[in-house]
Amino acid sequence: MNGDHLNSKKFIITLGLLTAVAALTVDLSLPAIPSMVDALDTSLSRGQQIVGIFMIGMACGQVPAGLFSDRIGRLPTLYVGMTIFAIAAAVAAAAESIDVMLAARFVQGIGAASAIVLSRAIVRDVASGKAAARLMSLMTMIFTAAPVIAPTLGAVLVAQWGWRAPFIVIAGCAALIIFGIRANIPETHVPDNNEHPVRQLLSSVREFFSHRQSIFSLLLIVLPPAGYLSIIAVSAALVVEIYGFSIQQYGLIFACAGISILAGSFANRWLVMRFDQLQLVGLGVALMFLSSAQLAVIAWLDSAPFLWVWSCVCLFMFTIAVLAANATVLALDPLPRIAGVASSIIGTLQNLFGAGGALLAAVIYDGTVRQTVIIMAAVGLVVTVIFLLRPLIAPGDLVHHPDELARD
Repeated sequence: MNGDHLNSKKFIITLGLLTAVAALTVDLSLPAIPSMVDALDTSLSRGQQIVGIFMIGMACGQVPAGLFSDRIGRLPTLYVGMTIFAIAAAVAAAAESIDVMLAARFVQGIGAASAIVLSRAIVRDVASGKAAARLMSLMTMIFTAAPVIAPTLGAVLVAQWGWRAPFIVIAGCAALIIFGIRANIPETHVPDNNEHPVRQLLSSVREFFSHRQSIFSLLLIVLPPAGYLSIIAVSAALVVEIYGFSIQQYGLIFACAGISILAGSFANRWLVMRFDQLQLVGLGVALMFLSSAQLAVIAWLDSAPFLWVWSCVCLFMFTIAVLAANATVLALDPLPRIAGVASSIIGTLQNLFGAGGALLAAVIYDGTVRQTVIIMAAVGLVVTVIFLLRPLIAPGDLVHHPDELARD
């Protein structure tokens, strides 16, 4: 295990920023949607698609990013991806039509895919088991700064300089992250390009799905994004249109969801040294069920005090920090040699489900509380059922390779 990396604050912070790229891109732009819709002469439903389209782009970019990072190394792939992201961010900031905006957001997603995939793969390169889970928790704490700060900052930027300002800031952040990669991230993977790319991809996919532990963990990881991104996509409409809060208040309210993730990360960092990953996954699922069951009741009633609705959303977000970090470690632990492709499989399916949840929420939104919470409620209940079916999906003991790291 590479202790130098695990103890380097700059290394951990940069990985956290890479993890936060998607959240920053989504959350910083949310307050701009109402003004952007007016300026580009489109509908709110179309404008809200900037979330789902970005996620689709990320889904499309993750498998190539994972494969090429296994073949040529983590750093070259990161540089190419983040450069694409920065250029697309600049195009989005200058867009004069919703079609150009959506196209730019799609390409942004392709570029951002490298950051998401490789931040996880690099963790598996240098750690496994509890150490990897603890590192994931530290990264999540940094990632949490995006949903805590970004909506409030985005609201201020829109109020002071107009709807384009958040998109300009996103482009600037991309340049800063590229600098951080150069300064703080060493190459952590020995390239393996002995096979034809297609054969290598197929053999890596077969290896991933040959491990029942990875399949079980994958199911627990990929579904929650459909829930929380469905709320994120329509959060401005829920808070401002349905409940009548201002845009400035929306930024503060949305920050509560980010603080919930932060609280979950702190809790997970403490718990991971005392319990194993499967126990913590079970805790996350139990809390997610508690949130989703209440949201199902709210959807059935089609009316609820805002405090009840948003408390359930925040509890769901709290579980993400616990569930995602530990389930990701369980999924990657058996796969140290194909961490790039394995991470891309997780990320691709996460983003497909997340994009589906966001786009479906935008399409079905009709100004009612029911349609804003129904997807999150359903997702949490399905995740609970999957966890209860573990004896059928992944029976037996967990698989760990604590001494087999990518640079060994």
